[in-house]
Amino acid sequence: MSSTIATLLRTTQLERLDAEILLAEVLGVTRSYLYTWPEKVLSSMAYQQFQQFTQRRFRGEPIAYITGRKGFWTLELEVTPATLIPRPETELLVEQALQRMTSQQVQSVADLGTGSGAIALSIATENPHSQLTATDQNPQTIQIAARNAIRLKIPNVQFLVCDWLSAFHPASFDMIVSNPPYIKVGDLHLQQLTYEPQQALVSGKTGLNAINLLVANAKYYLKAGGWLLLEHGYEQATAVQQHFQHSGYEQITTYLDLAGLPRVTVGQCLACPIN
Repeated sequence: MSSTIATLLRTTQLERLDAEILLAEVLGVTRSYLYTWPEKVLSSMAYQQFQQFTQRRFRGEPIAYITGRKGFWTLELEVTPATLIPRPETELLVEQALQRMTSQQVQSVADLGTGSGAIALSIATENPHSQLTATDQNPQTIQIAARNAIRLKIPNVQFLVCDWLSAFHPASFDMIVSNPPYIKVGDLHLQQLTYEPQQALVSGKTGLNAINLLVANAKYYLKAGGWLLLEHGYEQATAVQQHFQHSGYEQITTYLDLAGLPRVTVGQCLACPIN
């Protein structure tokens, strides 16, 4: 069976944007092409693939996993079910990191729990004089992040399989950034995220296990004057700020995302301890 672009878009039960993205993916064209050539007849193979994509979307699979790609910052990243899908609010973390860096000075930055590499690669492409180290405990995830770096020709990022900071020496970095898991066990939001890796989402009964670990330990791996920047849930800002304070950070500030929600907290380690 075959059909035209216009007919498929008119008759599909998918939301219009989803249908356009998936149909453009099947045809290997831009969405504007769909409007330029609405009477183009799909081959039977393309029609069948579109129907398969449609069924996957109806089952709730995210568009990014169906297409295998997701835009973030200025980059288009490969994503798979081994990685979280990068969110627009995480771009705030990149913005705040870049504001604390100088393009003329080489700086060492760690991105912990890198996933697809979104944060590290975005910082690296904007500040090519910096040296990024991106870590994740999942070897599959690191492979995807490394493939993104190769495809995007971003040379100043190295990738390591390790558990948070376990592979590093004290006072190794000028900056540590992370979008760690911060959803609490049993949170209703998890019902909408069943396709994404749960270990990258869930962090104990309060959702703060990973954040508390990073705040407590990052200061040992920062150089004097270094910064720690963490993304967190919008209801966690007060608790995160308090933990920064108890751990001896200064210049503690929480920034709002585009929705006006507290999303990123930063702190500076002016006199960091050495193990």
